[in-house]
Amino acid sequence: MSKKALCIMSGGMDSTLVAYTMRDQGYEIIALHFNYGQRTVDKELEAFRAITDALGTKERYEIDLDFFKTIGASALTDHSIDVPTQGIEPGVPITYVPFRNGIFLSIATGIAEKEGCDVIAIGVVEEDSSGYPDCRDAFIQSFQEAANLGTKETTHIRIEMPLVHLQKSQIVQEAYMLNVPLDLTWSCYQSEDKACGVCDSCRLRLRGFELAGQKDPIAYAV
Repeated sequence: MSKKALCIMSGGMDSTLVAYTMRDQGYEIIALHFNYGQRTVDKELEAFRAITDALGTKERYEIDLDFFKTIGASALTDHSIDVPTQGIEPGVPITYVPFRNGIFLSIATGIAEKEGCDVIAIGVVEEDSSGYPDCRDAFIQSFQEAANLGTKETTHIRIEMPLVHLQKSQIVQEAYMLNVPLDLTWSCYQSEDKACGVCDSCRLRLRGFELAGQKDPIAYAV
C-alpha cells in the first residue's frame, strides 16, 4: 500500500517544491488547490493544473472558498485595498489573509482523513516570508495536534513543512536540484499576465533567484 501526501499547492514556487520533495521521498501526491477570490485566482489555477500535470498527479482537488472576499481585510481579496509595491516593511502586511492557512489546513485535514493520507504538506516559510503569522512553525505544530484530536482514533496525520526555516535563495537552489518546473509557477500578488516585479511576493522571489545565482524563468513587467 503506497503512502500518500496531501500537498496544499497554490501554483507558487514554494508549494511546488514541497510537492516535488514529497514525491522524491516516495509519496503518492494528492494535490489540493484553493480558489479564494485572490486577485490572481485564474493564473494560480492555471499554474496549479500545469504543475500537477507535469508532476503526474492522479488525484487533485480544487476547492472554491468565496467567503474570503466577504471577510476582506486583505489586499489580496479586497480590490479596494491596493497591493503594496514600495518594498517589504516590518510587521504583518496588508496582503495577509486572516487565518488563511488555518482554514486551508482544516479543509485539508478532512480530505486527508478521507483519502487515508499519512501527511499533509504545506509550503510555509517562516524566516524569509512576508511576516504572516499563520506561516510560523509553532502554529503548524499546534494545528497538527488539534487535527489529530479532532479526527478518528485511527487517523494519524503529520503536517510536513520542509521549507519553513529556509531562505528563498535556498528554496531556489533546492528547486533546481529536484528539476522543479519553475517556469510554470506563479508568485505575483496582482498581475496575471507578466509578474509585476514590485509586490512583496515578486520582490522576495526575485531576490531569492539573485542570491542563488539563477535567472527567474518567468516574465516580469518591471
